[in-house]
Amino acid sequence: MAWTWWWRRRAGGLTEEQRVALKRLVAQPRFELIPLRTALERAEALPSAAAVTVTASPSHGIEATFDLAEAVAARGHEVTPHLSAHMIRDRAHLDELLARVREAGFRSGFVVGGDARDRGEFHDGLSLLRAIHEAGNPFETIGVPAYPEGHGDIPDDVLSTTLRDKQPLVQHVSTQMSFDPGAVTSWIARIRREGITLPIHLGVPGVAELTKLMTIAARIGVADSARYLKKNKRMVGHLMKGGSFGPDGFLRALAPALADPTADIRMLHIFTFNQVAATTAWQAQMLAELDTLPATG
Repeated sequence: MAWTWWWRRRAGGLTEEQRVALKRLVAQPRFELIPLRTALERAEALPSAAAVTVTASPSHGIEATFDLAEAVAARGHEVTPHLSAHMIRDRAHLDELLARVREAGFRSGFVVGGDARDRGEFHDGLSLLRAIHEAGNPFETIGVPAYPEGHGDIPDDVLSTTLRDKQPLVQHVSTQMSFDPGAVTSWIARIRREGITLPIHLGVPGVAELTKLMTIAARIGVADSARYLKKNKRMVGHLMKGGSFGPDGFLRALAPALADPTADIRMLHIFTFNQVAATTAWQAQMLAELDTLPATG
């Protein structure tokens, strides 16, 4: 691939601990799918028994999330459905969804507030989490989102307070997509100082068209990432093939944090944008490169 020579030249500087940590994370990521019409067909490119998460789409409804999650799980994958507070009408609706969780055998869930208009009883992720526990939580683990570059509609102090309130109810946080390794590193240091001890699932963009990533970055409010990409056009150019972007440089820059046990980064959460075949091809190529890279000590 076009980015291979650049990655090999830069990644040769990894320590052995960093190389091992990066390989461990790349080998067993969680692949995010969006419940669109072709999603199940695209999922054919997943590795065997992959960890998968299915988002909640405001335009398709929460039932579409569960339909796709059940279909992907039936093919032998470990699936985590998203539960969006704004897309669940009331306690009865939540009970219906949790019954589907039990029937499908989903062991993990991911709880978000959601981008949809607030339609019912649950006004944010925290209220939904509390209701899930009151209903007899069927999940072994629950994850919640976190925002290294802030949230477009929620002040930073509210994000911090809410994450502390969620901590006793969940088992990990997954970071919103970012392209700025410095912002992620600073955020990890800050939440650890604030007493947030939850393991981190690091959100990384999969292989996708650069223009699409820029559009998504603007839409979800990670303006600093959009500016970071614009300022680092040379780096981006080395990572492009036919207008595509891979997460290699981002992960390379975060290698010290990936290998730092105090950061406690447990998994990569890859936003595939349903470009599953391209993402798994990137995964295989990167694992092969990591197997042959010299370490610096």
